[in-house]
Amino acid sequence: MDLVCPRDRTALRDGACEQGHEYEVVDGIPVLLVDEDEPTHAACGRIEQLPPPPKDGVDPFVQEVIGATCGRLYEHLIADLPEYPIPELRLPPGGRRTFLEVGSNWGRWCVAAARRGYVPTGIDPSLKGVQAARRVAEQLGVDAEYVVGDARHLPFPDASFDVVFSYSVFQHFSKRDALAAFDELGRVLKPGGTSLIQIANVYGARSLWNQARERRFREPRTLFDVRYWSPRELRGELERRVGPTELVADGFLTLNPQPTDLALLPGRYRAVVRTSEALRAVSDRVKPLVYAADSLYARSTRG
Repeated sequence: MDLVCPRDRTALRDGACEQGHEYEVVDGIPVLLVDEDEPTHAACGRIEQLPPPPKDGVDPFVQEVIGATCGRLYEHLIADLPEYPIPELRLPPGGRRTFLEVGSNWGRWCVAAARRGYVPTGIDPSLKGVQAARRVAEQLGVDAEYVVGDARHLPFPDASFDVVFSYSVFQHFSKRDALAAFDELGRVLKPGGTSLIQIANVYGARSLWNQARERRFREPRTLFDVRYWSPRELRGELERRVGPTELVADGFLTLNPQPTDLALLPGRYRAVVRTSEALRAVSDRVKPLVYAADSLYARSTRG
């Protein structure tokens, strides 16, 4: 994994760059955050001790954060998660291509990418999340690398990755921060590379209900509130910053529907996920239905 200074993009050596910017290395993990920017996540830069790793079973950090990382359908599993919920990556086989997950936390999508044949790297502003991701990867026998960093200042050289992926991350960013991150996605992608990101659609049925019920269509009040995007806005910004972009449905009636996790969910949630999958299949044939999805995938190709 080649790393550069997130401020000036010069080479790093022993935690310092050519311009004299210095960064901590904690437990062998480079912490490459830019302190002068407002954080995008409450865990940015915190250096905290993780609970001891388990001899077997699910890592205690994952048990604690499963509701936050995987969504409301998983809140009943907090402290009672029987196995790691590893999703299905909707990309072709990797063939040893390089894969960057932005906002990786404990690394579920990096694990999915490795199992799909990619060479994964994860980046997240949470040191605890990255420490847990390394433990999970080791526990599952997955080869993945991780670094602490900011999506707005990716510490990688230009044209470093074949695929850049992000799920349930940029919908929690302010629009300004998300656009800065989109610029970075385009920068680190190789020519012809693919960016695949998930975003909450402002016109989804449940999205409209949540906006009306929870905040009466007002702007978000807290750091982690969901920011909704219109399909036109999302496609336009990504085409300007990354390249030609196609929108496809990820899910209906929920933002985090993973059919691979049906066995972990109670009956009422299984019905939601099955309905979501049925509507998603229809949307592949009836394209206007994509614009009613609550969760969108934007697939962009770097020119």
